[in-house]
Amino acid sequence: MREMTFTDIERAGAAAGADDADLAFVMNEDEFRLFYERTARTVWAYLSRITGDARLADDLLQETYYRFLRARVTHESDDHRRHYLFRIATNLAHDHRRRPRADSVPISDVAEPAAPQPAGGEASRVARRVDLTRALSRLRARDRDLLWLAYAQGSSHLEIAAALGLKVSSIKPMLFRARKRLAALIGRDTR
Repeated sequence: MREMTFTDIERAGAAAGADDADLAFVMNEDEFRLFYERTARTVWAYLSRITGDARLADDLLQETYYRFLRARVTHESDDHRRHYLFRIATNLAHDHRRRPRADSVPISDVAEPAAPQPAGGEASRVARRVDLTRALSRLRARDRDLLWLAYAQGSSHLEIAAALGLKVSSIKPMLFRARKRLAALIGRDTR
C-alpha cells in the first residue's frame, strides 16, 4: 500500500463531492511530516497501552492523525497541537471501548507465552513488569490513561486535563487514587 499525501486526500475529497472549504488544511505537508515524526511514536505507545492491543493502536493512530488533519483547527504552538492530538487519540480509544465487540478478549484473559527464564536479577525485573502489566489491565480505563500520561509520557497536570477533558484541579486527586488502586493490585503498601 502506498503512502498517501495531502494531494491524494484532497483529490479523494474532491471526487467525493466535498467543496474546497472542507479541504483546507492548517499545516502544509512538510510541517505535518515533521510533526508526525516527532509525535507518532509516543501517540502509538499511549494508544497501545490504554487499549492493550498493538494492532488496534495502529488503526487508532491512523484515525487520530486523519481526524487531526480534518479538524482544521488553528493551534497556538506545537504543545497545543500535541495536546489536541492526544485528546483525539483518547476520545477514539474511549469510543472503541464503548462499542460492544463479540470477538475481543480482555488482556487479563489472554494466556501469556512462556518466556525463557532470564538469569539473576533480570528474572525479578521481568516478573515485576508482568505484574505491572496485569495490574494496569485490571484498572479502569481512566486510571490507566491518567497514569500513562503522567508517568510514561511525563505530561503535566494541565496537559493531562487537556488530553482527557478534565478539570486541572481534579488531576492530582485522581492520580493519587489511581496510584493507590494500582499499588493495591500489585500488592504493595502505599504508605
